[in-house]
Amino acid sequence: MKSLLEIHILQNFAPSNLNRDDTGSPKDAYFGGVRRARISSQSLKRAMRQHFDTLPLLSAGDRAVRTKRVTQELIDRLVRLGRPQGEALAKVTAALGGMKLTVKFETKDGVTTHKTEYLLFLGDQELTRIAELIHARWDDLAASEGGDKKGKDAKKVAKAAVAPDLSKAMLNALDGGKAVDVALFGRMLADLPERNADAAAQVAHALGTGRMEREFDFYTAVDDLKPDDTAGADMLGTVEFTSATYYRYANLDLEQLRGNLQGDDDLALRGVEAFLRASVFAAPSGKQNTFAAHNLPDFIAFTVRREASPRNLANAFEKPVQPQGGLSLLAGSLSALGREWEKQERIFAQPGSTHYLNVKDERDVTWEEKGDGEQVVRGALPGQRVPDLESLIQSTMREVRAALGVTGGTAQAGD
Repeated sequence: MKSLLEIHILQNFAPSNLNRDDTGSPKDAYFGGVRRARISSQSLKRAMRQHFDTLPLLSAGDRAVRTKRVTQELIDRLVRLGRPQGEALAKVTAALGGMKLTVKFETKDGVTTHKTEYLLFLGDQELTRIAELIHARWDDLAASEGGDKKGKDAKKVAKAAVAPDLSKAMLNALDGGKAVDVALFGRMLADLPERNADAAAQVAHALGTGRMEREFDFYTAVDDLKPDDTAGADMLGTVEFTSATYYRYANLDLEQLRGNLQGDDDLALRGVEAFLRASVFAAPSGKQNTFAAHNLPDFIAFTVRREASPRNLANAFEKPVQPQGGLSLLAGSLSALGREWEKQERIFAQPGSTHYLNVKDERDVTWEEKGDGEQVVRGALPGQRVPDLESLIQSTMREVRAALGVTGGTAQAGD
């Protein structure tokens, strides 16, 4: 049991292909025995991380980068510290070897690249500390002589070539760096499992509330300079797309986030607010130059619950929603979500404080359905409706502060 912030969103996307599979088709999934449109959680989280860059809430020092090109990043930092670029690559390679991280050199078309074996997700502060250690111990770093060895043997030789105290200091630098995105989404370092970070946030794949229908756009392109008497297209093809109302769910363990950020309350609050704002505005960008499906959410609910278990409400849509009786797909989805919400809260309890924004008709979310005989059952979504997004975020942040026991010193948008 924990203090949780939960996000429930209904979002209509017009015809689009925001998140493709390996064949270029919109991603999908079976749910309730029916094929649904799907947007992967990985693409949603990447869009959120990119949105963090646009927010004044978080500085570059509060964020991380995920890259195989960490060698070049460290070289650039060492050059800014006054070290010669020509020697920096060897020093960086040796230093990373001291942390059991291997740099692979590849030459193609006369250009040599130097990348790590896999993507590293490192905070800006971690990179700064590693660069400073290399700078301070410049003369102690030399290339290892294990060039003919491979795999684990090569890593052992590279690690042994670095002074134990320096190797330990660099490993200690990998403490998450108080990077908000590492704290939220976690990381895995295959060779350094002790430096992994448990994610504070869980993000579900966005799932279509109704049956998925795939469509194909046949397109042609015409050569602008072709002679007038020449008919026909000069290029043709097809693009696959779909449209859907998606249910999106995420939860955030507030205490885990604060712990990942080394107890920094102010940064944790700024991270929560950034997470809320990114949940609303961030979306994958696949094929947007073709479809421009920039559709903001139609319904957003933020709930803070204490000593409670997470509650994904996707089962509201096990039976696919269909437009019927003058009720749109979105309206039907909203009623289904409300019924599932009310039922789970009635049966399992653990209520929380919910604020929601109903963009669709700007009214309280209510519904009616036939019960036994002629009885009509009326229901209403638990929680308080607010008129706009800023009210929603600020109301939720008050609940988050209370759940964390934080008073004063809070971050506001635009700080």
